[in-house]
Amino acid sequence: MTREFIDFVNAHKDEDTARLLLSAARYPSIDMPAAVQQIEGVRMAREKWPSLLECEDFLYPPRLNREQSSSEATALHKACIYYLRQLQGEEVARPLRIADLTGGMGIDSFALAGWKAEEAVEVEVNYVEQDPGLCNLARSNAKVLGLENIRVHCGDSMEWLRQQSGCFDLIFVDPARRDKQGRKVAAFEDCTPDILAHQELLLSKGKEILVKASPMIDISLAASQLRNISDIYVIAVQGECKEVLFRCGMPDGEPLIHCHHLHHGEVDDYAFTRDDEAQAQATYAGEMRKYLYEPNAALMKAGPFKMLSQTEKVDKLSRNTHLYTSDSFILRFPGRIFNVLVEVKPTRKEVRQWIPEGRAHVVTRNYPVAAANLQKQLGLKEGGDLFVVATTVGYEKKMFLCNLAEHFLQGK
Repeated sequence: MTREFIDFVNAHKDEDTARLLLSAARYPSIDMPAAVQQIEGVRMAREKWPSLLECEDFLYPPRLNREQSSSEATALHKACIYYLRQLQGEEVARPLRIADLTGGMGIDSFALAGWKAEEAVEVEVNYVEQDPGLCNLARSNAKVLGLENIRVHCGDSMEWLRQQSGCFDLIFVDPARRDKQGRKVAAFEDCTPDILAHQELLLSKGKEILVKASPMIDISLAASQLRNISDIYVIAVQGECKEVLFRCGMPDGEPLIHCHHLHHGEVDDYAFTRDDEAQAQATYAGEMRKYLYEPNAALMKAGPFKMLSQTEKVDKLSRNTHLYTSDSFILRFPGRIFNVLVEVKPTRKEVRQWIPEGRAHVVTRNYPVAAANLQKQLGLKEGGDLFVVATTVGYEKKMFLCNLAEHFLQGK
């Protein structure tokens, strides 16, 4: 990548890329498709990999590979999970041997190799990818990021793994979640590679296997399909569930399910087992009280709903409503906390009396109308500080006007 190319990208990074492609003849010395790919990568990096903006020489892959890549936050969190487990475990030989069998853009490989780590890690990361173009980018980007402990291998990952001697300390695999028609899929058997068909090989070659799955995956079904699961990690970032990880190879009883919510530089962590949830005793509210609690996205995906009532001392609104209430303020609750201001009728006229400016956020839980449709029915636009929460309390459909609790805002 020449200085002229870098300067062009920096000078045009906020321009319409379609127009740049049409004006390619004006810049004969610039590979315009490559420049547009780089410009669009820089734009995506602002939200997804902000630290890469510090590195002008980093080369971004095509759009689909960028979309399928882990974010900086989740990649670094996965690396943190793994290395914390290593520190807690028995002493093992160094350097650690790691294989990333689905290299792609390389963000997970970079994180496991020590990118952004506060201290150097003794590790050798083997990046494996069957796309030669992505392999070339990974070699260049590893060098640019100062990661000399990454080895790039181009070819079929399972064939490559089959030919390796010895055992890896960690094998990471993030199967591609697109079918032959380019449609998104979630089940393991629909992804590439099909890890269910290669479990024997993976477990024979890795002391630990870390499998990244779609946030849409059925956790119970996936847990029944994978062998030797010790931990399940449900990771959410800023209120959105991003990925589910299955750690296999070192089982010690029933898998522990970790719900991690990453937000504003902090991590909310809640752990439980399926047995814990089955045996938990929830308490139920007969009516809405002063405070309303909404579990974070990781908890909503993992489902420790009775456990939350029991451990956080809050009452569930109903058996199938995963919202909670209390008269006293529970700051430690892992999710959003609202002040309940008033119950309102679900009519446009009444809502207008309480929200004359016509702006509010609409939340529905166990309610027959979706949030977007209810917002339209009530004549509301998104925005403001108020929340309309429509849900089921006991057996009744009800709607409440709320705002975020001041103590919650100060605590978060």
